[in-house]
Amino acid sequence: MHVTALEWGITIAVILGLFVFDFFAHVRTPHEPTFRESAFWSAVYISLALAFGGFVAWRWGSTFGGEYYAGFVTEKALSVDNLFVFLIIMTTFAVPRIYQQKVLLIGIVLALAMRGAFIAVGAAAISAFSWVFYLFGAFLIYTAVKLLRESGHEVEAEEKRDSRIVALAKRVLPTTDEYDGDKLVTRVDGRWAVTPLLLALLAIGFADLLFALDSIPAIYGLTEEPYLVFTANAFALMGLRQLYFLIGGLLDRLVYLSYGLAAILAFIGVKLVLHALHENTLPFVNGGEHVSVPEISTPVSLGVIIGVLVVATVASLIKTRGTAPQDAR
Repeated sequence: MHVTALEWGITIAVILGLFVFDFFAHVRTPHEPTFRESAFWSAVYISLALAFGGFVAWRWGSTFGGEYYAGFVTEKALSVDNLFVFLIIMTTFAVPRIYQQKVLLIGIVLALAMRGAFIAVGAAAISAFSWVFYLFGAFLIYTAVKLLRESGHEVEAEEKRDSRIVALAKRVLPTTDEYDGDKLVTRVDGRWAVTPLLLALLAIGFADLLFALDSIPAIYGLTEEPYLVFTANAFALMGLRQLYFLIGGLLDRLVYLSYGLAAILAFIGVKLVLHALHENTLPFVNGGEHVSVPEISTPVSLGVIIGVLVVATVASLIKTRGTAPQDAR
């Protein structure tokens, strides 16, 4: 797959332009989005993501189009799980609903920037060392096990992490417990002080960093093309703010989502290990020769990912049937 510098430049400019539009059209003036607004713009961004996959298939072929769709679905699923953590952070810091959009949008932009850096490092490592797939695969399997162990205790784990971030911030920065509109810093008794809004943003930024450690190896298990990795991540993050307000009250009903994501990460981890064996150059594995093992195709990967997500979602809704969704305030 050959992507020209011009195509890279246009893609990045369009993605940044969409974020700028989102800020000035929806976030600049603090307000709580309505269900109708959130639903409309969520549909718009998902439609853009699906249409871009069609463009990839037209421009570079159906194989790369399939890889993009598999990556996008995986990253979108992981992003929904991220929303649960964002919800905990917003609750912990008691961020007023009308200011949550600003925190989310800035956090999403930070997430894209950090993922861009990880994508570049990952691409360089893969290009230079084929054995990196062993590391990616092992890390994803470890993450899947960790996700299973923490299932049902996400709130406690996130609250503990947030308290550490706040304690560290208060040791090095002057802080205030009072909000001052949507300001990140304010003046208290003539001195600059950090508001709880900035502390919430720091917590989301740190969570984004942890999410990137999981998501980038996962998508590299579905495609080795940095362009597809970047665009799948970008389109998965777009509309995440609207999705937060759209399904925020339903997140607590997705009780089996973490199990589904653990299964997906483990599946991709195994896929990466098989690929590493197929491309093996390590001298202590099969004498440095390639190992004849079956490889999992992109259509199979996409089918497994979608199937697991459907089962996890349906099972969650059946399990919590009759449970009133809690308000995400």
